[in-house]
Amino acid sequence: MTNYPKTCALMARGREFLGTDYAILCGAMSWVSERNLVAAISNGGGFGVIACGAMTPELLDAEIGATRALTDKPFGVNLITMHPALFDLIGVCEKHGVGHVVLAGGIPPKGSVEAIKAFGAKVIVFAPTLALAKKLLRSGADALVIEGSEAGGHIGPVSTSVLAQEFLPELAAEFVVFVAGGIGTGDMIAAYLEMGASGVQLGTRFACAKESIAHPDFKKAFFRAKARDAETSVQVDPRLPVIPVRALKNKGTEAFTAKQREVAIMLDEGKVDMGEAQLEIEHFWAGALRRAVIDGDIEGGSLMAGQSVSLVKEEEPVAEIITKLMEQSEAALGRR
Repeated sequence: MTNYPKTCALMARGREFLGTDYAILCGAMSWVSERNLVAAISNGGGFGVIACGAMTPELLDAEIGATRALTDKPFGVNLITMHPALFDLIGVCEKHGVGHVVLAGGIPPKGSVEAIKAFGAKVIVFAPTLALAKKLLRSGADALVIEGSEAGGHIGPVSTSVLAQEFLPELAAEFVVFVAGGIGTGDMIAAYLEMGASGVQLGTRFACAKESIAHPDFKKAFFRAKARDAETSVQVDPRLPVIPVRALKNKGTEAFTAKQREVAIMLDEGKVDMGEAQLEIEHFWAGALRRAVIDGDIEGGSLMAGQSVSLVKEEEPVAEIITKLMEQSEAALGRR
């Protein structure tokens, strides 16, 4: 840590909150943020986060146990708020004494934050607006991630740079706030730390790490991609609110448009209610992402990636990625 005194000083609150050497979280990427990558990030001084996604409680139980076998460092678990077994998943986190739970994908349902805090874990939330962020933080959430539209996967409509200017002056003095979306170098980490962030979250930068189990063809698609190739999905039916997803454009992107039409018809015919319709969409993404990450189907699968994909050029060990980021940040701060 003495190698990066300026960066570590600005990260002090985030490092203390996470219990890590560096306040660098890995974004929860379904099928990618599993035991191997999570453990490697935590062992490298960052903070790995298991992406629970559509896992059953039994699968999450096994994944946490397997991660613990690979690292004795702190790591967290990301839970999707609309998961039908959310409170059972919280119970699994309690069983394992997980120290940090990230609630993502929507407003935390009543009692969920309380259930997590009841066994001593810290709660990290996302919020698309400043008003909601303040409400969640004052209602028990311990930290906030502000994630801009440059990010991969499910995104909001506003860029990271604008969110940082809006949220950090209002919240950073009192609360732990991490910035995410479009961060691929230590120079950007330094900039957000200087604005008051407690730390940062990166996903795309770690997706193709040596320890990532992503298929070689999935990684090659990232290495070839330009920033403009990571496009957002289009909402087909205004009655069916769909959170936009950023991914590399391919046939899978077109298949999602068709899936929305199919779900909208099911909604019209009364075969599903709105909650079930949204779960249909989530299951589509889970399946499409698995085909890309695990099977290497880069045409029909979902290549979720942030616009910082243009900065991912080769497969590197996690420890090297973290070292580069910290060196770049320290150099940037040293030039000030």
